[in-house]
Amino acid sequence: MTGGIGASFDPERIAALRAQQPRPPVPGAAPPQPRTPPGKPSRFGAAWAQATVIVLGFTAALYVIEGFDAVSSVDLDQAGIEPRQIDGLTGILYAPVLHGGWAHLIGNTLPVLVLGFLALVSGIGRGLAATAIIWVVAGLGTWLTGGSGTVHLGASALVFGWLTFIILRGWFGRHVGQIVIGLIVLAVYGSLLWGVLPGQPGISWQGHLFGAVGGVLAAWMLSGDERKRRPAVPPGAGGPVGLR
Repeated sequence: MTGGIGASFDPERIAALRAQQPRPPVPGAAPPQPRTPPGKPSRFGAAWAQATVIVLGFTAALYVIEGFDAVSSVDLDQAGIEPRQIDGLTGILYAPVLHGGWAHLIGNTLPVLVLGFLALVSGIGRGLAATAIIWVVAGLGTWLTGGSGTVHLGASALVFGWLTFIILRGWFGRHVGQIVIGLIVLAVYGSLLWGVLPGQPGISWQGHLFGAVGGVLAAWMLSGDERKRRPAVPPGAGGPVGLR
């Protein structure tokens, strides 16, 4: 009899039973986050996959459009930007997806793939917003400053915008990883920036220049949240704000 009662109040058994019972949530504590299910890609892997699909899809669309232009009786190239012509304003929408021949498109393909991917992979929404800003700024700047009687087209305006966006977004946002990526991109593609200067006939340096300007604006505008979260330097305190 006594042995039975003693077993019922065995401290080790009671502790084991309590450990099996779910604990009540702590007031104010965040609910536990579920782990990534087996077989489901991580957030980082999903971003890579989405960026890859978008850039490959955009590049494929460029080739489809150029193929249609090559076999059609319609000259799509005339839908580019015509500076200071009211009808030429519609070219702002179409110019980045039009090219003056296969050589023009092939020359833009690798930079579109690489820089477009890098602009998107750190955040699809932010990368698409940057692309929209670059698209509009490059188009309007070219329409305002391009030579009279010329037609401007080509994805190189986006290439130059993505280039400056990737180089500067890390500096504006004080993000070490993006700064490193920007420095690598600058080392590999930095020589392209000479294309913003006038010189070579038949090259829309205006599109290059204002594409690059659009990339700078996009990097600044889209890093606003990071700049707001940056700790303020007290009056009289010296030294730069640390990178995160």
